[in-house]
Amino acid sequence: MDFELGIIGAGPAGYAAAIYAVRAGIKTLVFDKGIGGGLAAISPNIENYPGFESISGFDLVEKMKNHASKYTNINFNEEVKNIKKNKDGFTIETDKSYNVKAVVLCLGTEYRKLNAPGEAELTGKGVSYCATCDGFFFKNKIVAVVGGGNSALIEAIYLKQIGCKKVYLIHRRDQLRAEKAYEQEAIDKGVKIIFNTRVENIKGADKVEFLELHDVKSDKISKLVVDGVFISIGEVPQSTLAKDLGCKIDDKGFVIVDKQMRTSVKGVYAAGDITGGLRQVVTACAEGAIAALASTESVGKKYPY
Repeated sequence: MDFELGIIGAGPAGYAAAIYAVRAGIKTLVFDKGIGGGLAAISPNIENYPGFESISGFDLVEKMKNHASKYTNINFNEEVKNIKKNKDGFTIETDKSYNVKAVVLCLGTEYRKLNAPGEAELTGKGVSYCATCDGFFFKNKIVAVVGGGNSALIEAIYLKQIGCKKVYLIHRRDQLRAEKAYEQEAIDKGVKIIFNTRVENIKGADKVEFLELHDVKSDKISKLVVDGVFISIGEVPQSTLAKDLGCKIDDKGFVIVDKQMRTSVKGVYAAGDITGGLRQVVTACAEGAIAALASTESVGKKYPY
């Protein structure tokens, strides 16, 4: 065997898995199609990761990368195109081939984008995709949430309860897709819901200053002054490799795992955002550690957990 364990994805889950696997005596290799870090790397500030009162997402994942790199090689910019079962385990195919006994999938998710002008340029400067991560920075400020599902309503309610001065919910249709209980709670808490409206532009010089809104019924364009906008129109799990391997996937595209982060395919584990749930850095790290140690059963080693 070239390696005993292949970890696909170098975000918090992948870094934690690598550290725990190598310390358990497992010969490990990590792959990432880019420069690593996952979605955590684009968070401007993280204040809920224990041990750091405030740290940028980039700096936090850099520390993780440096830590993991002391234990094993991380093949950045090497995209895994396929994973095939073989008689001894799995073959990981990039532009090369690697044989391993077990695989940990830390594939993560991508936020679904509005693709509105200004969105990319102002990400981290008032444009956010995670109220849990960034909401605290908008206390006593005016914000908008874009979306109409449960997640958008929950984020709007959360932003109101942590002390945002005003919270708008912008939805392109004439009714929400969320549960009525969430809609009523949002209204009761003072969230202003704007129906039949699309965000056409996100405007600002160095930070978000206002939104250009398009009323789809009247065809009128209006301006909404805000300090921040939270885009909550879903996440796209990067689960293609898991599906191709035959792992069971839920109806939202997340990989189904048990408490030891085992997938439905023997020898394949998954950790981090790809498994759904809370999708925070701290849980990704914990799941990566669990998956790495659980993989000892597939590589023929013992670990006293």
